[in-house]
Amino acid sequence: MKAAPEAHAPSGAATAFPWDEAMSTAFGVLRLSSADFWRMTPREFARALAPFVGEASEAPTRAAFEALATRFPD
Repeated sequence: MKAAPEAHAPSGAATAFPWDEAMSTAFGVLRLSSADFWRMTPREFARALAPFVGEASEAPTRAAFEALATRFPD
């Protein structure tokens, strides 16, 4: 989840926490009750989301990308 930059926020300023996305994910994907969601720490919430978002990885190398493009042409 990423916070959308606010139109009035100056460049480099902090953005608001994406509460709507967090609550939608908690209630819709994780099927948490409201009470359970609000009792969770940010770390607990992040760990609960981990199976759904996967680990961040590096971009494929040019050779790997070209191999995929050859294997799966559009």
